[in-house]
Order: sequence, then C-alpha cells, then structure tokens
Amino acid sequence: MNIQAMMKQAQKLQQDMLKTKEEIDSKIFPGKYSFVEVQVNGKKELLKVTIDKEIKLDEEDREMLEDVMVLAVNDALKKVDAELESKMSKYGSGLAGLM
Repeated sequence: MNIQAMMKQAQKLQQDMLKTKEEIDSKIFPGKYSFVEVQVNGKKELLKVTIDKEIKLDEEDREMLEDVMVLAVNDALKKVDAELESKMSKYGSGLAGLM
C-alpha cells in the first residue's frame, strides 16, 4: 500500500469518527431514578428534569430530591459513556478517549 492510499484511508477513518461523534452528540439519553427523570445529550449537557407530578414534596424533602436528581443525571451520563464506548471502539482502543 502506498503512502497516498494510506493517507486517503486515514482521512476516511477520521471522517467516520467525526460523523459517529456528531450522531452521539445529537442523541438524547434518558435517565431515571425513582420519581425523577432527566434527559442529557451526547455532550453530557443536562437538557431536562422532570419530577413526577404525583409526588407531594415539602421543604424537608429537598435534600432527598437533590440526591435523587444527582442519581438520575448520573444514570443518563452512564448511557452516554456506554454509547461512546460502543460506537467508537470500532475505530480502535484508545481513540475513543480522544473524542
């Protein structure tokens, strides 16, 4: 294989990696824990928090609510990481960390 063919192959790989990363960045990942649901995008940005309307909360429950929200967000972020690892692993180990 000549150097020109190798360069062309490397450029295609780079384009494929960028396309995959863009697809993941635009995808919505749900997270749920107890009565809290969240949505994050592939960039790990929190987009939405929803608290079940059936739940009646008073001031004393604030700390518990905050803890549950953290768990829900972490659940969604784990899904982002799993998707990144799954889809980027086809480009070789170690490359997914570069994205």
